[in-house]
Amino acid sequence: MALIELDHIGKAYDLGLTRVHALRDIHLAIEPGEFVAIIGQSGSGKSTLMNILGCLDVPTTGRYRLAGRDVSELADDELADVRNLEIGFVFQSFQLLPRASALENVELPLIYRGIPRKERRERAIEALRRVQLDDRMKHKPTELSGGQRQRVAIARALVTEPSLLLADEPTGNLDSRTGEEIVGLFLDLHRKGNTIVLVTHEPKLAARCPRAVRIVDGLVIADGPGVEVAMANAEAMGAEVVAQVLAASAVAEAAARARAPEAPGS
Repeated sequence: MALIELDHIGKAYDLGLTRVHALRDIHLAIEPGEFVAIIGQSGSGKSTLMNILGCLDVPTTGRYRLAGRDVSELADDELADVRNLEIGFVFQSFQLLPRASALENVELPLIYRGIPRKERRERAIEALRRVQLDDRMKHKPTELSGGQRQRVAIARALVTEPSLLLADEPTGNLDSRTGEEIVGLFLDLHRKGNTIVLVTHEPKLAARCPRAVRIVDGLVIADGPGVEVAMANAEAMGAEVVAQVLAASAVAEAAARARAPEAPGS
């Protein structure tokens, strides 16, 4: 059974006398354990789609099933429960509490669940260990680099063991090298079985993902291997972006070769 099933999803907004269609008849299925990039430029509808996937908004038409449950017509309090139980969010701006330590920030979702202090502390430490940041758990966000803050945010998303990890432009506030490290971390989490949907406008980032879905004017116009979908998008944006995608593809291939076991006798 697919973890995410979108069937005839549409979203429209009334702006005065004008009706704007942000999403049009979206069909999409994502299996447990997949790593999928949703790629599109500003105004394409990708943010609207992210909000629906994250149960932050509801579709105007169609049906959305998450882990077999129809969430498209749930009340606000029911959607809040789904967000708390099923989805881990990672945002571009980190969304950390500035006066709380890394450990306290990661504990926060478990506090909302009423998890006892000893258990939530143990789980938060383990989540920070998964993102290689357990040596910074007592530091506050202002004492951490941008990449370290994003790792704290990822640990906070992981600590509840969600069905879906939803990342919104997670490298948008990071320099290129740190962004590459964060992408590498997501790939590692994917290899360990996490389901990840990453929303981005960057073809070079989509090229690193096993699968990508491209959205234009509220429509899905491509769905396939990340490199292929990213390249089609890059070609529409010019030679410089194509070069970036090719470079990202080379990095992904080199990383895959490094992980592959050596053949007998080699």
